[in-house]
Amino acid sequence: MITHKGTQAIHTERLTLRKFTVDDAQAMFENWANDERVTRYLTWCPHESPEATRQLLEIWCAAYENPNTYNWVMEYEGSIIGNISVVRLSEQSEWAELGYCMGYSYWNKGLMSEAAKAVIDYLFAEIGVNRIGISHAVKNPASGRVAQKCGLTLEGTKREYFKNSNGEFLDISDYGIIRSEWEKQNNLI
Repeated sequence: MITHKGTQAIHTERLTLRKFTVDDAQAMFENWANDERVTRYLTWCPHESPEATRQLLEIWCAAYENPNTYNWVMEYEGSIIGNISVVRLSEQSEWAELGYCMGYSYWNKGLMSEAAKAVIDYLFAEIGVNRIGISHAVKNPASGRVAQKCGLTLEGTKREYFKNSNGEFLDISDYGIIRSEWEKQNNLI
């Protein structure tokens, strides 16, 4: 059974995951929201201005009033570098799907895997989901490596399932982990 607690601060070895504030807009714009390399496989285009980022953050921050909102900004060495969130959630079937993106300068350092693992642990241990999924564009294998490092299993690929912000149809790979697998990985059973 899901027990919503909303976006709570999470600390890992190198990261702080916390709620966004509107004051994060400039740094978010500069560090990842304006970068085509980051948004290439996402539904949204790079932001045109810090004001566009600020408007988005106003919506995201207002959403924190709802306890079933899970959206973290990632802080590393005093800078905000990306975000990770629950992009889909089923109350009835008790599952969550994660989405994430991070500034290009921080790629290939294991930071997203560290953040995703912490969020996965939080969603299983504190929120009580039974399943967590991650989907990614096949053309973006680094995102799939994040899922693999977090113990998720490749469950299949949907052909031309997703149309990115450039209008390209992309194949999407789906990964998942269920509670019993997570418990086994964490020596809880």
